Amino acid sequence: MPAWPDPARAAAVEAEMRSYPPLVFAGEARDLKARLAEVVAGRAFLLQGGDCAESFAEFHPNTIRDTFRVLLQMAVTLTFASHMPVVKVGRMAGQFAKPRSADMEEQGGVALPSYRGDIVNDIGFDPEARVPDPERQKRAYMQAAATLNLLRALATGGYANLHQVHKWNLDFMARSPWAERYAEVATRIGEALAFMEACGISPDTVPQLKGTEFYTSHEALLLGYEEAMTRQDSLTGDWVDTSAHFLWIGDRTRFQGSAHVEFLRGVVNPIGIKCGPTLTADDLLRLIDTLNPANEPGRLTLISRFGADRVEAHLPGLVRAVRREGRHVVWSCDPMHGNTIKSASGLKTRPFDRILAEVRQVFAVHRAEGTHPGGIHIEMTGQNVTECTGGAIAVTDEALADRYHTHCDPRLNASQALELAFLLAEELAEARKRRPAAAA
Repeated sequence: MPAWPDPARAAAVEAEMRSYPPLVFAGEARDLKARLAEVVAGRAFLLQGGDCAESFAEFHPNTIRDTFRVLLQMAVTLTFASHMPVVKVGRMAGQFAKPRSADMEEQGGVALPSYRGDIVNDIGFDPEARVPDPERQKRAYMQAAATLNLLRALATGGYANLHQVHKWNLDFMARSPWAERYAEVATRIGEALAFMEACGISPDTVPQLKGTEFYTSHEALLLGYEEAMTRQDSLTGDWVDTSAHFLWIGDRTRFQGSAHVEFLRGVVNPIGIKCGPTLTADDLLRLIDTLNPANEPGRLTLISRFGADRVEAHLPGLVRAVRREGRHVVWSCDPMHGNTIKSASGLKTRPFDRILAEVRQVFAVHRAEGTHPGGIHIEMTGQNVTECTGGAIAVTDEALADRYHTHCDPRLNASQALELAFLLAEELAEARKRRPAAAA
């Protein structure tokens, strides 16, 4: 949490924000919880992705549209393979704050306050830019509102129409072999839609064909902002954090006695917990009991983030404990955070083969334990960036600096994200083949 230079000013900003309109609505959060309950039951899959940290400088409608488009491509690929609905949740319209382990950052012998995301201070390494400024929370709110407005228009205004699947490809992805494979899936979907239309089923008669549900999420890190955005639902009397549909608690803030846990247990939004290597089964069960005492399906998502070389050592024990105690949770996999390394050039990166390896191992654990690998949580962008090495286009260490634009951690580019979707599709297709035999 930042130390505001003028706490009274910060309190005044947050008091003003309590009068702002909500960004999302209680009914939408309830709808998402119902969709996630289907994931708990093994009848749906959660796709959660977007920026590591949204920035003020890169705020542009094309950036929002392109990330939304790649998530649509991934969702269609997963739905086509798994024959189950995909719940789409963006790390968008609120992912501005970033946790930091140290209050100060040093460069070239100069120490300044750490960059904590654009909602707190600026990434520029100079004394004035790094002063925490509570007024930035208002700009974050305005940007989130504009982002949500565009996302709602894209989701329901015709852009997400399944008849558009061929048009969702990005120009720079044409050289990727996965773009060709996606085109094949799009062609098969088009043929199925043509058959359905001949039978009288069209976007005019089935609204789900011309739009989609899309939800937003971010880490509930800056508690003053989150509290200022919390409202009481007029229908139920429940408290809802209206900054996003889904909030999560980071691996750094899920400890015993955490203020973040205390805050989120009081709101009814669907919530997540990042589960890293230091989390024990007993601690996880205590967190589950605190955050979801009614054991409500769809309320709680457990997002494992270990690193490709540590999944086997940590995940099976957590899965067994949760299953043994009969807790209803979504199991999701974050294959990004445990696989961050420094490249030879000094830039942070994530090798794509390690990301894929963690996903495969997580699916293998759930297969062995008889549980549903219910989701994926990734940092990605629709832009043609070079931040994670590897993939079919083979981003090299030497090429990282070409288009390295992240404000925080390295993200998958559009081609790598689609490649990951096809790996997930193969895993989900295999799981689908096994389901009838298991039921029998």
